[in-house]
Amino acid sequence: MASKRGGLNYNLLATLTAFGIAMGYLEAVVVVYIRKILGIVPAPEQLNAEAIAQVPDWLISTEQTREAATIIMLVALALLAGRTRVQKLAVFLFAFGVWDIFYYVGLKALINWPASLTTMDCLFLIPQPWYAPVWLPIVISLGMIAVALLLFRATRGAPYSA
Repeated sequence: MASKRGGLNYNLLATLTAFGIAMGYLEAVVVVYIRKILGIVPAPEQLNAEAIAQVPDWLISTEQTREAATIIMLVALALLAGRTRVQKLAVFLFAFGVWDIFYYVGLKALINWPASLTTMDCLFLIPQPWYAPVWLPIVISLGMIAVALLLFRATRGAPYSA
């Protein structure tokens, strides 16, 4: 039987959290390898447009496909785990939020980057580079997790509860 309190399925949330943590760490490892290949380990202090301009075009396009694959994996998880559209959205938002936070936790643990929450980062390369301080995706991710929890509660818990 699924552990449910307050309309939330804690077994599913624990599973989604484990998935998000593992996926975030895996993405951080991949980025560490890429930075090592490029000779920028740990990393420039600020990963801004100037730093990205030095990355070879073939690697930018490879990174764009990696980013697309990440989103596809999160969508596939949502399609598998959610019964309704609202639950699918909640699964996607929750997993995305946890993944993104633990991506930065992984980078900090592996290469001590970013130096602070105000460090500039290239958040996405699709459809074009997005730059912002690290605190912004963390705040957005926390918001995504909060919205997901509200959606789960509004739909009387998470899918597949016994």
